[in-house]
This record gives sequence, C-alpha cells and structure tokens, in this order.
Amino acid sequence: MGTGQTRSWPWRGARRRLAAALAVAALAAAGCSSATSAGHASAPVRGGTVTYGFVSGSQPNWIFPYDAPAYSSVSNLDDLQQMLYRPLYWFGGQNGQPTVDYGLSAANPPAYRDGGRTVVISLKGWKWSDGETVNAQDVLFWLKIMSAEPDAYYGFVPGDLPQDITTMAATGPDQVTLHLNGSYSSLWYTYNELSQITPMPAAWDVTRLGAAPGSGGCAADTAADHWAKCKAVFKFLTAQSQDSSAYASSPIWTVVDGAWRLKSYNANGSDVFVPNPTYSGSPRPRLASVRYQTFTSPAAEFTALKTGQLDIGIVPPEDLPPKPASGPPASSALPGYGLDLSYSFSFYFYRVNFNNPAFGAVFRQLYVRQALEYLADQTGMAKTIYRGYGYPTTGPAPTEPVSQWVPPVQRGAGPYPFSIPQAVSLLTSHGWSKVGGVMTCTDPAKCGPGIAKGTPLKFTLNYANDVAEFPQEAAVYKSDAAKAGVIINAVGQTFNTIIGTAVPCQKGPSCSWETSMVGGWTYGPDYEPTGEEIFAPGAGANKGSYSNAKMDKLIAATNTSNSLSVYHTFATYAARQLPYIYMPDSATVMAVSKTVHNVVFNPLETLMPEYWYLTK
Repeated sequence: MGTGQTRSWPWRGARRRLAAALAVAALAAAGCSSATSAGHASAPVRGGTVTYGFVSGSQPNWIFPYDAPAYSSVSNLDDLQQMLYRPLYWFGGQNGQPTVDYGLSAANPPAYRDGGRTVVISLKGWKWSDGETVNAQDVLFWLKIMSAEPDAYYGFVPGDLPQDITTMAATGPDQVTLHLNGSYSSLWYTYNELSQITPMPAAWDVTRLGAAPGSGGCAADTAADHWAKCKAVFKFLTAQSQDSSAYASSPIWTVVDGAWRLKSYNANGSDVFVPNPTYSGSPRPRLASVRYQTFTSPAAEFTALKTGQLDIGIVPPEDLPPKPASGPPASSALPGYGLDLSYSFSFYFYRVNFNNPAFGAVFRQLYVRQALEYLADQTGMAKTIYRGYGYPTTGPAPTEPVSQWVPPVQRGAGPYPFSIPQAVSLLTSHGWSKVGGVMTCTDPAKCGPGIAKGTPLKFTLNYANDVAEFPQEAAVYKSDAAKAGVIINAVGQTFNTIIGTAVPCQKGPSCSWETSMVGGWTYGPDYEPTGEEIFAPGAGANKGSYSNAKMDKLIAATNTSNSLSVYHTFATYAARQLPYIYMPDSATVMAVSKTVHNVVFNPLETLMPEYWYLTK
C-alpha cells in the first residue's frame, strides 16, 4: 500500500524494503528530492489556517487504517489516516529521504535476535486521546486483525506478515516479541513488514458503539478460536469506516494518537483538521487548523491559486513554465507562491487484467505486453504532456530520484523504447494480421494458448479523468496504438471509481474490467522496491492477478539477501517481463504560498503539517 507520497497525485500509492545499512546510506547520499517554501525574515505566528487542494474524485474516503483493495490510495494513507493515527514506524521525514525516522515513530528501533528469527518491539508509551497508553496490546490488536482477515488488506502477501510470524506475545506492558518462521534481513523486516503496522486502541476493540473498550476481545483472541472475535470486530470497524458522515464525531475514530484530529469531514473532500492536544510526539502543531479544499478539476484548483484562495496546490502540467536546467521553476502567474519540484519514490503503469474472461489469455502472452509497451511513447509524452518534467518508467525501481536501485536495463528508455514497427513485427510474427485495419489472430497456433482465431486486438482502457494529463496520455497512446492496428476504447472515470472496480478477481462480473490507468505505485509502507505486494500471487494490491513462478523466486531472494546484485536481478526481470505496461512518471510541482513555511514534500509523500507555520 499503499501509498504513496513530493505531494503527488493520490494514486501514487503503496509499499516494501531496504537491503542493507550501506544501502540506506547510499540512498540518502543520492539525495531524494525535497522542497521547502521560500523563507522570509518575518517572525512566525502561532495559529492560522492553511488550505490544501484536492481534485474531486481523489479525496480521502477511508479512515480505518486497514485498507481494503478498493480503498488503497495515498490520499487515504497519508492525507487522512496518518494525520490521525501514528504508525508503529514512520517513514519519510523532514530530511526528504525514503527512510525510517525513529524520532517520529511510536516505537523504538526494533531489536533482532537469534539470527533474525526473533524481533522485540518496545513502545515509547505515547498516549491515545482518551488517556490510554499506546501499548503492546494495541500492536497485537492490529496483527490479530490481519491474522483474521488477511485477504481484506490491500498490502497482504501470502507467506509474509502475519504468516511469517510463528508466535506473537506481549512480553511486557510496552513490549511485543515476535518469533518468525525463518531468518530475515533486519532491514527488510523493518522496512517492509513492521512498517505496515498501525497500533489500534482498545476503544476500537468493540462490536458496537458505546461498548466498553476491549470488550470485543480481539487483542486477546487466538487462532485456536479461528479468530472469531477479531472477525466480529473487523466487521464492525469496516462498517463504521463505510459511514463517512460520522468520521469527525464517532467515538471510534475520534480516539487518535497522531498530531491531528478531525474537526469536520465532508464526503466531497472539504475536511478540517485541528491539533490533537494530547499528541505525545514532537513537534506539536503550531497551526490552528489545516483545511482540505476540493475542486472540480485541476484547472479550478489552479484558478484558486492564481486568485490567492488556496495556500498549497498542484500546478497542472499544462500551466507549468518550461522546466529549468536546474533548481525549482518560477511562474509569473503565481507571484505570491514558491514552486516546489519533487520526485516520488514510485513507478507508473497501467494494469492489465490477466483473469479477464475475454482478453486475459491475450494479456498473458509476453509478446503482446511487449508490443503494448513499444506503443507507449513515454519520452514524447514526458516532453509534451508533462512539459519536460516527466520521464519514462522502465521497471519497478524508481528512476527518480537517482538511487542505487536502478539496474542498467532500466536506464534511459528501458528495454522497450517507443517503436510502432517493433510492435507490428512482434504481433505479425506471432500469428496476427491486420483485418480491416485491426490486428486479428489469424494463426491461433502462433497466437498462444486460449486465443481463438478471429480474436481482434481491441480492449477498453479505463483511465482516471480527475487529472488533466491522463486524458491526454490516453489519447496519445490510443492514437499510436491504432497505427499498429491495436484498437483501444479509452474511457474516463474518477480515480475512486476505478480503484473500486479494478480489483483482484478469479471469475464473474468483478473480472469484467480489462485495463485500468490510475497512476502507479508509491512505495510505502513497503520501502524497499521489491514488489511483493503488487507482483506476488494473491497479494492484495496485485489487482491484475499477475503470476510468475520465476518472479516469485527472485522476490523471495531479495527478502533474505543484502546483496544489491540480487535486487538488480529481480528488477531486471520485472522490467523485461512487464507485469504492468509502464507509462511515464513525472515530478510534481506544488505551489506553496510564501506565507507558509517549513513545508517539505518528501518522496514517500507523507504529509506533516505539524511542522508548518505561517508568517504575516
């Protein structure tokens, strides 16, 4: 999940691991982008409200910090849940790096024993807003919910957390000890497994409103009872999260341990956060409130920036000045703002549904996916649609910011640079011919298993129309594909609509979707880019149901090895195998009012307004 997080479009979301201490140091040295608003000599003022912009259809809409696949987005994780509920370990701090920040975490650094088979977690003793302590039982509560309902969590990977835990126990009021089923890298386990846990209070361990905290019994539940109590609590919490009208007043969701609490919530995204006076961490907010403001389109948001009605918002690509050779850009249309350029620790793509009953067999052919990738003019779109701020996605390792993770095959345009002739050659050599201008399977013996003679290469691409560049991207891709005889029906829908329907499936109506383009994957809470949550069979975020035995083995090798070459072997294979069709990524340009200070957009997209302050 996912999630992430530059302040980029909210579907740049989700998660997994770092391989060695040296790797973390190298990544930090590489310098992931961060940006701060322009400084002024004016003295800070306490209080005031900062407004932050969203586009309708992508606003936060799921408060329960246990995201179902249909609700996995950066907006929900970073812009709502983590504002209210502090994860066990916080990633992406003020240093602008995709690394753990123990100072902002609810627990001290984990201790690994027995060659990586035992993990001891010590909580800091922070407080919930109802006065209870964030303790060992709150960690076990989350882990037992995941044990009871793993498939309901978007970040679940079969065999990983919690199935890699043989026993879990509170070995002190503020201490949890986990015994694992193998010897794991301490960095991988911290960055990709423990990173997923959000302690949950006893006030949530109930099955009805008004019940005594802990009366649901989940924190004390065991597998011997088939997690019956946890299943009941989970069902109740899920129903409560579906009732967004009560987010700001519910006796469940108003128990927080983060820096903020909800003053008001509106389904259209116009939410107001105020400081949590009992927050145990540091710093405590200086602002009086943060207000999310929702707009019908990126153009409407930009108009609000131009007229000074919004403090922080995204500058749409079509309104950007040409990218300068170095440093952040400046816009004459926004004289009262500084422009912050930042890269997300992410990769972009569109998903194909390998289990679609009509077209799954076609997508399962590697040569078809290669042809579809050859038809993506990523470099051209990066220069035109993204005004020079874009760059090609070539595999699972984020190519920006520059880091050690990128294997040689992912550099530049990657293994499948734009080429319509190459796409045509691949298809015709595998039994496809143009019939009436449409590539059609005319030799099923060559086309591949399950592809009948006469099958046309035609499919629907559902794209998020909440973002100005996605319709343009879909139009360019559709036009170039048509030149090769590949016919794409591009259909625009809201982001939230698409992620609610493009879900993992086996058969039936839920498998009717063919492809979906809503952005990409921002790593978090998996923070090494190994891909378990999006490539592994049965993983909650593997919405297209991709499955490849060799990929599984390569991913498993990264979980126990600290070798960078082992990671590169995996990333190279994923770049060439195309579990997704890679599309261009882009730096995000945020406009920040010159009266707002200490704003950092780190590559994991975690939002931390407790650091912000205003000057007159």
